[in-house]
Amino acid sequence: MRPRPTRRRGTLTATAATLVAFCAVQTLSAAATASAAPDRAATPAAHSRSVTKAAVTSAQDRAARDIARSLGDSSWKARLRTAALKSAEVSVTDQASGALKTRLAAADRDIAEAKGLNAAKTGSLLQLRLGDASMRASLSTGEEPWVAAAVSDDDLTTVTAYDSAGQAHVLDAKTPPSHPVYVVDVDGTKALAAGLDVMRQELVKAGVESAAPQTVTSTPSAAAAAGFWTTKITSVHLNNDEEPWIKGKAEIYTLVSGFGQDGKVRVDPVDMPYLDNDGTTYRPNQILVNWSYYKYNLADAVMMEEDGSTNYRDLAKAIAGILITILDGGAYIPLVNAILDAIPDDWWTDDPDYVDSWYTLAQANKGTYTGARGNGTMTVEPYFVSQL
Repeated sequence: MRPRPTRRRGTLTATAATLVAFCAVQTLSAAATASAAPDRAATPAAHSRSVTKAAVTSAQDRAARDIARSLGDSSWKARLRTAALKSAEVSVTDQASGALKTRLAAADRDIAEAKGLNAAKTGSLLQLRLGDASMRASLSTGEEPWVAAAVSDDDLTTVTAYDSAGQAHVLDAKTPPSHPVYVVDVDGTKALAAGLDVMRQELVKAGVESAAPQTVTSTPSAAAAAGFWTTKITSVHLNNDEEPWIKGKAEIYTLVSGFGQDGKVRVDPVDMPYLDNDGTTYRPNQILVNWSYYKYNLADAVMMEEDGSTNYRDLAKAIAGILITILDGGAYIPLVNAILDAIPDDWWTDDPDYVDSWYTLAQANKGTYTGARGNGTMTVEPYFVSQL
């Protein structure tokens, strides 16, 4: 869904120079300082990311095989077909019963654990959807579907689907087959909402302040006592990019960063659950920055996509490990580079993917701004939230 990620360490500062119009009175001379980081090869997140992806992929593949075999039951097959035609996303564990439900519940627990989530709080994460709208006709006429696990690799060329006899079918990843295929995936909306909560908790535990979006701090500054200024997104658009049909919609979030009132770096994750498709302009009227949190009249925004294999605890720890070393020198320091450099190299294979970034957002900014990578545009405006 997102623009294909390309990581260019050491070049983001130069790229950001194109955004001088965003805040003409600022410079990015301190970006090199912000991106200074210890050796990331030693961080546990570099290893655990690959472990997380393997665990999630294995659980989804087991679930796909189990569901495919279960389609030999004509009654269950009919119920699942009705659910898949009625809803774009089916909570398949909740729909199942008996031994299948037990196996799918075990896969759910494995996925939650791999992603650093509390399975009891998160609930079922496995979902089932029809691979492409073009398959509805053949599914409706009763053709038995195959079942495939969703994958997070943008560059894959083939997809493996299973039938009720356990036979594997190799499909083209770019062109949807005419045969109906159920895709077993992680409920990204639910996983991301739970993951951002975990991320906030871990950031705070590591010494980096973080809060849920659109909330006021428990001890607001005097300036925020009767309300607070924010930056509101009135529209947002991501560019087109061709991806495998099996991947489905994206899950986008943004990390807003700057220096808090105490002079320490803070990161506020912002969930953007509406931003499903590229090439579409969304008008969310969503608060992006709560300026009562920040010491300086500047903040940065890094937009990311979660593709299913993110361990949120490890991501938060990797980011916090870098940001806590950055000190307030009495002037604003851009933090985009520091956040991107904090993420271990092998995380950039596919997820979490870097979508775009906006340097030096100011409270007075109003208008449409293109991200540093040119992959997204946001229209923003100042918005004052009054106290009731």
